[in-house]
Amino acid sequence: MSTPPDPSSARPFGSRFAASAEAGKRDRPVIAIDGPAGAGKSTLAAHLARRFGFLNLETGAMYRALALKAIENDLDFDEEAPLLTLASQTNIALEPHRDGNRVLLDKQDVSRRVRDPDVTAAASRVSIHPQLRAWMVAQQRALGLAGGVVMEGRDIGTAVFPDAEVKIFLDAAPEVRGSRRFQQNSIAPITAAPPDALTAAAILRDLQERDSRDRNRVDSPLRPAVDANVIDSTSLTLTEVIDRAEELVRAHLAPDPARHTLPPT
Repeated sequence: MSTPPDPSSARPFGSRFAASAEAGKRDRPVIAIDGPAGAGKSTLAAHLARRFGFLNLETGAMYRALALKAIENDLDFDEEAPLLTLASQTNIALEPHRDGNRVLLDKQDVSRRVRDPDVTAAASRVSIHPQLRAWMVAQQRALGLAGGVVMEGRDIGTAVFPDAEVKIFLDAAPEVRGSRRFQQNSIAPITAAPPDALTAAAILRDLQERDSRDRNRVDSPLRPAVDANVIDSTSLTLTEVIDRAEELVRAHLAPDPARHTLPPT
């Protein structure tokens, strides 16, 4: 078997926002949003990116895109070396739009395909490999180094961008996150019968299991950065969460936040 590529030397993912600036010389901030599954990170990240005219860099979409290519190449998701080789031969670009990113895999638009259940399941298996995670971190740093990005995940403020200008750790009680995820999934029967309490309970158990894996893993465990702003949304509305997050971003952009906002439509 050939030697896997060095994560530090792998060719970066493509992006028209690829960074050329040196660390510490950003003129626009990196906004890092971390938190457990179901906390609402993606919703908040998308809003902040639209509001301030930044790239919404979805780390999950990057894993999904690579997982899709692994599916197309009939690779074993549990074998790390072939996945690393595949990654070094892959170009993934994120193109920002007001309604969300377009995900391009080797110049092909796969924005919808990467949300399919088989790709989601594959991405979960692909993302556990330590060397591949290190490789991904290198690519994520390359994409966000120049700033002007909102990046969400589980280790952005601690591992990917410990020097991020704005760090938010979005959390909520497991029961609240499970209820939100259950409603989002719209898994009630078409007959409009009352939701199955056992199914809702299964979603909660899945979230709790993911919490345990994320918080207790040796490599980049899920935890707030020491300088993160923790927002517990258990008893907050979405509007209240957004307002608090916008205040944090504006505080960093002051005294001239207007130059970072999107032009009026």
